[in-house]
Amino acid sequence: MTTSMTPIWLCADDYGISPAVSRGIRELAERGRLNATSVMVVTPSLDRAEAAALDALNSSGRRVAIGLHVTLTGSFKPATADYRPTRNGTFVSLAEMMVRGVLRLLDSEKLSNEIASQLEAFTNLFGRAPDFVDGHQHVHLFPHLREAFFDVVKTRVPQAWVRQCGCAEGVPRSDYKAAILDALSRSFRKRAAARGLRTNPAFAGAYEFNAEPRPEFAKLFPSFLKNLPPQSVVMCHPGFVDAELERLDPLTAQREREFAYLAGDEFPRVLHAQGLVLA
Repeated sequence: MTTSMTPIWLCADDYGISPAVSRGIRELAERGRLNATSVMVVTPSLDRAEAAALDALNSSGRRVAIGLHVTLTGSFKPATADYRPTRNGTFVSLAEMMVRGVLRLLDSEKLSNEIASQLEAFTNLFGRAPDFVDGHQHVHLFPHLREAFFDVVKTRVPQAWVRQCGCAEGVPRSDYKAAILDALSRSFRKRAAARGLRTNPAFAGAYEFNAEPRPEFAKLFPSFLKNLPPQSVVMCHPGFVDAELERLDPLTAQREREFAYLAGDEFPRVLHAQGLVLA
């Protein structure tokens, strides 16, 4: 790496959601095509073997940062038996969680216990604390919920950084999803700083996965790289599709499109043209 290159984090979310997704993420990490991944510990597919396979990538030197992907939405069972709110034994939808957070209709103690239990599960699997902590579907940014998130991180893993999802300066917030995340992140950054927690300086990679016509990731990706300061996070969701993924998550075929781009020849050329390098 030359001094003129800007280091960034390319983070694959959802490690552990299914064997095929985890395999795809490891393959890209082995090839140096991403340098961070966040792990879901409440999924049936995340066992010691999957954790060991990921951790082994760092056996001869740090190749990939490994974080905890706190999960509080979707078709997954909570780590704590008395966690609420749930629907038929699994977490509620993203929309319901956001409404409950805005209206402060969440139980702070149950939230904290669930986040702490997921953190403990990560530590048991990997034998160490996560390098960073974020949230599945960005749920950690929501009002009310973020206080419990901060409390657990500050108390148990204060050395970990937490992911904020605000755009880089000068980048238009034209996509409504990116605009919402940017707005939520303003207060999140201030509250994290007040507690002495580190955050990434900028974030990119949000888009509507299931829009019609299907988004062309190869055309979108270069726009994610504009004006990124050092240590920014670019989110991605690469992987392969299997029955377990189809059972648990609506984001399926688009993961294979992301994988194909990141594994191909164009990705490193675009990265270099933007003066960026994986940290």
